[in-house]
Amino acid sequence: MVADARGQPIRFILTGGQAGDAPQGIPLLTGLKASHVIADKGYDSNTILSFIQLQGAIAVIPSRSNRRTSRAYDREVYKQRNLIERAFNKLKHWRRIATRYDRRSIYYLALLQLAAAVTWST
Repeated sequence: MVADARGQPIRFILTGGQAGDAPQGIPLLTGLKASHVIADKGYDSNTILSFIQLQGAIAVIPSRSNRRTSRAYDREVYKQRNLIERAFNKLKHWRRIATRYDRRSIYYLALLQLAAAVTWST
């Protein structure tokens, strides 16, 4: 999920249950204009970091513990990552989203979009 500076959901990509989040990093960011991209350690890969740099944004992503040379990042800007965590929390207040009640992904995605639209209105 991508959220804006106010913590409002903008874009979703659903993956399989065992799939990681990092492979969806570039498709999520494609076409978005941002000054900073804030993400957790799971998105610390050279391809994602170079894509962010090519888009003209600053990557605020801490280095993984197994990276040979750790990169510096702005810790104060990184504190704003809690906005995306709050956005997830708002969506999980919807029982069908939190329990993944829908069996088909198209229904689940539709409910995610509906819930995101409702959170935009509040």
